[in-house]
Amino acid sequence: MAGAVSGFSEEQFWEACAELKQPVLAGADWELLMEALGLRFYRLRDQETGLYKYKVFGTLKDCPPALLIDVYMDLDYRKQWDQNVEELYERECNGQTVVYWQVRYPTLMSNRDYIYIRERRDLHVEERKVYVVLAQSISHSQFPERSGVVRVKQYKQRLAITSDGRKGSKVFMYYFDNPGGQIPTWLINWAAKNGVPEFLNDLAKACQTYPGRS
Repeated sequence: MAGAVSGFSEEQFWEACAELKQPVLAGADWELLMEALGLRFYRLRDQETGLYKYKVFGTLKDCPPALLIDVYMDLDYRKQWDQNVEELYERECNGQTVVYWQVRYPTLMSNRDYIYIRERRDLHVEERKVYVVLAQSISHSQFPERSGVVRVKQYKQRLAITSDGRKGSKVFMYYFDNPGGQIPTWLINWAAKNGVPEFLNDLAKACQTYPGRS
């Protein structure tokens, strides 16, 4: 969009792009958590919160990059395939695309909501197109906190996608989420350990039924 204000630096986009080609795991205690769906899932404990940061590398078969990025960016479609979505929409605020996302939590637990900016760039590297999306939580006066819903203050995601040279996508994803509230740290870590692979599996399945799929 002409005149849009970016909340991210050019360097951040290229860093995500570079990690797609060469994973950065050295110099920190990243541990291999699991291998599933053609992907490797790593985690690193955040010393401040006790929660884990996640990095994912690998290939999603039969999900062409242009399709995968369209499905990922399509918030209206996500409300159809993601059963955890209570409310989800985006709004233009001062030249930025701001997303409101409320996540449905189990009975007796408060829902969580997120206010975050996200931006997509299509980069060209060695004659290949690389799609990069950055997202990060912010505070914004147009999205006041709601009674009975816990506002998530720490959320960050980086996604980079390119062709695997066949019919699939080579993928890099970084994810960190601190849902706050009174949930024990061990329970948050357990939920994230299952939730990150589950999200990517559901995303891959959603590609197969996307209305815009050719």
